[in-house]
Amino acid sequence: MVDQFKEAFREEAFELLTELEDSLLRLEEEPDNPETISSVFRIMHTIKGSAAMFGFDDISLFTHEVENIMDLLRAGKLVVTKELIDMTLTSRDYIRIMLEDPSRKLDEEVQTLLGEFKAEVRNQNRDTFEEEPQSAPEVPLKPDEKESESPSYQSDELITYRIIFCPENNIFLSGTNPLLLLAELRELGEISILAVKEEIPPLSEINPEFNYTSWEIILSTTTPEEEVRDVFIFVESSAEVRINIISDSLDESGKKIGEILVDRGVVKSEDINEVLTGRKRVGEVLVENKLVTKPQLDSALEEQQQINRLMEKKKAITTSGSVRVDSGKLDELVDLVGEMVTVQAHLSELASHKQDASIISIAEQLERLTAELRDNSMSMRMLPIGTTFSKFKRLVRDLSADLGKGISLVTVGGETELDKTVIEKLNDPLIHLIRNSIDHGIESPEERIEAGKSAGGTITLSARHSGANVLITVADDGAGLDASKIRRKAIDKGLMLADEELPEGELFKMIFAPGFSTSSAITKVSGRGVGMDVVRKEIETLGGQVSISSEGGKGTAIELKLPLTLAIIEGLLVQIDEEFYVFPLSVVEECVEHIQDEQENGKQNIASVRGEILPFIRLREFFDIQGKPPEIEQLIVVNTHDHRIGFIVDEVIGDYQTVIKTLGSIYKDVEGLSGGTILGDGSIALILDVLKITQIVQKEEKLLT
Repeated sequence: MVDQFKEAFREEAFELLTELEDSLLRLEEEPDNPETISSVFRIMHTIKGSAAMFGFDDISLFTHEVENIMDLLRAGKLVVTKELIDMTLTSRDYIRIMLEDPSRKLDEEVQTLLGEFKAEVRNQNRDTFEEEPQSAPEVPLKPDEKESESPSYQSDELITYRIIFCPENNIFLSGTNPLLLLAELRELGEISILAVKEEIPPLSEINPEFNYTSWEIILSTTTPEEEVRDVFIFVESSAEVRINIISDSLDESGKKIGEILVDRGVVKSEDINEVLTGRKRVGEVLVENKLVTKPQLDSALEEQQQINRLMEKKKAITTSGSVRVDSGKLDELVDLVGEMVTVQAHLSELASHKQDASIISIAEQLERLTAELRDNSMSMRMLPIGTTFSKFKRLVRDLSADLGKGISLVTVGGETELDKTVIEKLNDPLIHLIRNSIDHGIESPEERIEAGKSAGGTITLSARHSGANVLITVADDGAGLDASKIRRKAIDKGLMLADEELPEGELFKMIFAPGFSTSSAITKVSGRGVGMDVVRKEIETLGGQVSISSEGGKGTAIELKLPLTLAIIEGLLVQIDEEFYVFPLSVVEECVEHIQDEQENGKQNIASVRGEILPFIRLREFFDIQGKPPEIEQLIVVNTHDHRIGFIVDEVIGDYQTVIKTLGSIYKDVEGLSGGTILGDGSIALILDVLKITQIVQKEEKLLT
């Protein structure tokens, strides 16, 4: 149980560290932004408190020291410098290492880094506070040093919150100490805490490992609700936490006790009106009439007193509308929805055969509901790609500094959503592309100035939707690809003949060949010829395509075309003899009738489609399906890598909502297939890997190019 909660803490902490890195890089660009400084401090503070709660003492002590530095920065006693950002980023890396491998000791590295922090603070004090050296702040580097007891407010606006904190009985088993959370809340401002002890059983029935207490808290602070909620971020799954703003525009009279009890839902307003006819105090009468309990009244009185003390309040009510769900559960949900889509297709087919109006009506309703459920479940797996984009800012910053190039990363379309499975597999290809742009694409500052450019280069990482696909582009403003150099290298490696002429676009694609590199020397960044080959293979594994464009002196752009999801796709169902196949609808352009005698040119697989000569592949021959084809066949025109190619099939059934199923380990090496799906009648249809089939046929010289 404890390990389960520790793992939850680690997952949350990793997300916070990602947010911290993004905030630090943003702070480097906007060093005077107080919101970003506060964000960095808040993340450090949250990690510190939660790490201590779950027994990660090394992380807590180290983060406490870095938090002190950030507090000096927040107080205006330090200024943002590149050195300070470098050290804080290194701190973030150390914290991540401690989370990933708690047994690894970083004592020497941590002490060295803290010494560098201290030297930076002293150096800034000499420069910034030279006139008043006696007021220069010192860095507290002792773990047991007491923190300031005064609350650190972050704006002039005071807000009063009512917080209901009800931990589960077994919260102690996770290693959580609720009192530490209350202590952390106390640091945020003026607070009243009332323990609710009504659930405590007789002593003979008490389990010493269980918690029986909950707390009602009134907190007045300038801290935004999001940061107050962050105090409970690591116990959300083991406690009920309700946070309400109870004062945003009160008049001088504050709130009456009856109003507070009604707001809490303890009593009805009619009961209050009835009590008000008497002469006794409202609270006393409510207790006498057993409409409220004494603890409920005491809690309401605490709230009333604090509101009366603090009358300056104004804050819009915000609530958290998100729930953390394990990604495995989302995958299970999508699998179940996929099964439901299959059952729905079976029912629809059965209804069409039975011609029963009632069954047809039910089938149509189920089809509509299944489509809505499918769309909703798929949307849960969709994530904005900006979360991935932000990871590369650090890569560009550090690598460009190592190479002596001033390169900035610009991201566009970060809100574009993509299936989480696709996003997870995009990390390595994008790293290769960005590293390649930094090392090969963008020139040195001297070369750029000589070419009339700015000394610093720019890499643009963009995303946008295009039908059922997402287009991701990595573009740089460097020198562009050298076609003659690529040609010489391709001839040397035997990829083309010396007298062979290729269009520039085809020549550029040579850089995706295995082992291809135009770099004259191997460096720690590139030169081994494996990066671009990995990119192509990974993207094609995802069912995507890679294209490249370049202009001399202006830069290079590599575009990745990816499917929105890998779970359920729209497909085109076709039939060859008794076998069924599915084309991904995203690559299909059109379907036309094909009569062999009229359209084929001898024995060559070439047809004329709307005046265009089009090579085609006979799937009957490719899969070695016996039998005689029909007189009128169907030609499916697809577009792969900007090339139009035809596929001959017997019959086109129509659009089909395809739930992708893996073929299993036995068929993992079968080329030309990307999966399978179950049809409404229970039979199997194979999903075609159009690009792979085309490559196989080209390699066997069966397809004219």
